[in-house]
Amino acid sequence: MGRMYSVSFVGVAVTAQQDFFEIVAAAGKPCVVHSIEIEQSTEVGDAQEEGLSILLKDGQTTSGSGGSAPTPAPVNFTDAAAAFVAEVNNTTKASVGTIVTKRAWNWNVRLPFLKLFTPETRPVVVGGARMTVELATTPADSITVSGTMMVEELG
Repeated sequence: MGRMYSVSFVGVAVTAQQDFFEIVAAAGKPCVVHSIEIEQSTEVGDAQEEGLSILLKDGQTTSGSGGSAPTPAPVNFTDAAAAFVAEVNNTTKASVGTIVTKRAWNWNVRLPFLKLFTPETRPVVVGGARMTVELATTPADSITVSGTMMVEELG
C-alpha cells in the first residue's frame, strides 16, 4: 500500500464549468483515487435544486488554469510530502491530447456527491499522466462548493 493524501477545497463560489480536481502523477509514482466528495451549502430549497454533470477524464496534456494548487495533505502526518501535483477549481479546464471520459455521473446538488470506489474500480493515474474531475454543466446561479479527493500515491 502506498501513502494516502487528501486534496481539498472549501467554500468556493462556483458559477461556471470547471475542473473541480486535477491530478498529475509524478514519474514512476502512479496515483490511485479512492474517493471523491463534493458538497454545496447554498442551494437548499426545492426551487433551487439542480442536476449537474460530473465527468472523470484522463488523457489531457495541457493543464487547466484559473484555480489554485493546494498541497496534498498526508493522512498519516509523519508521511513525506506527495510527489504528485494537484490543482482545484480551474475555470479553464485541462485540454489537448487524447481525452477519454472514464466515468459520468449526475449530481443533484441538494445531496452530497460521494463516490467510494471498490478496489477493482479505482481510477489509476499512471506516472506523468493527468486526470480531472470536471463539472460539465454550468450552474443556473452561484453555488458554494467544497470537496475532497482521497488519493493513494504508489512507488
